[in-house]
Parts: sequence; C-alpha cells; structure tokens
Amino acid sequence: MINLDTLKELVRLMVDNDLSEVELHDEQESVSLKRGGGQVVYSAAPVAHHAPANHAAPAGGAPAPAPASADPDAGLVAISSPMVGTYYSAASPDSPPFAKPGMQITGDSVVCIIEAMKVFNEIKAEVSGTIEKILVKNGEPVEFGQKLFLVRPS
Repeated sequence: MINLDTLKELVRLMVDNDLSEVELHDEQESVSLKRGGGQVVYSAAPVAHHAPANHAAPAGGAPAPAPASADPDAGLVAISSPMVGTYYSAASPDSPPFAKPGMQITGDSVVCIIEAMKVFNEIKAEVSGTIEKILVKNGEPVEFGQKLFLVRPS
C-alpha cells in the first residue's frame, strides 16, 4: 500500500497544479486520487494479474447500446472522511443529527463527528448544497476517503 508521505505529496501536487484526478499504476498496485468540492478521494487496489478482457464489438458490428437508466447520483458531490475513525451523526445520543437528507448546508456546516483515538473531530462540509444521501450509519467505523454524504451542489 502507498505510504502516507507519498500520498500527502501527491495531494499537494494536485492542489498546486490544480489537477482534479491522478491515477498511478505499477506491477503491484493501482492508486486513484480524485478531487472536487474541497475533498480528495483516495482509492487503491492491487493490480490483478490475468489475461486481458475481450473487447470485441457485438455480433453484426453494431456498438453496444447505452444503459437505459441514468446514474441517479450523477452531479452529486461526495463528502468523504478525512480520517479513519468512528462516525457519529450527532454531538450526543440526545442531540439532533448535524445533517439530514434535504438539509441545506454551506462549506462551514458541521455534518458529523469522527472519533479517532478518543479525539472527537468535527467534519465540515466544504461544499454548499443540499444533502441528498447519508451513506453511513451512526457508530460505524469509517476509512480515510470513504464517502459519507452525497450533496447536490448549489
């Protein structure tokens, strides 16, 4: 897995050069970084060693038809976890949640808390819009870069 210093350097280079996406591949690993709405999303996967897929055109030479249904999440921006920890939707069990579907938020809106090593970190939206989906449940562990919310930007 890519080390944290290398990951931080890649993110810095993306910001400095106003890049929205970077993909790196070697014999052992594939890394993809995507940036938008103030968030950086990281995904890494081991490279599969198998025969290449057959990408021949369908019989008759006609192109494959486009999917009938459009992606319902198209145009939505993800708010991702900036750290590994435990997701909390509210400040306490008796408090209302920071964010609910349909709620209007600004870049400074606190949308959740992530507990990491007994420290409770308020997570700000860093994007303005409407919360469309909450992708995690209260008390669930989350990973760095994991999508927490989908927002329709305003």
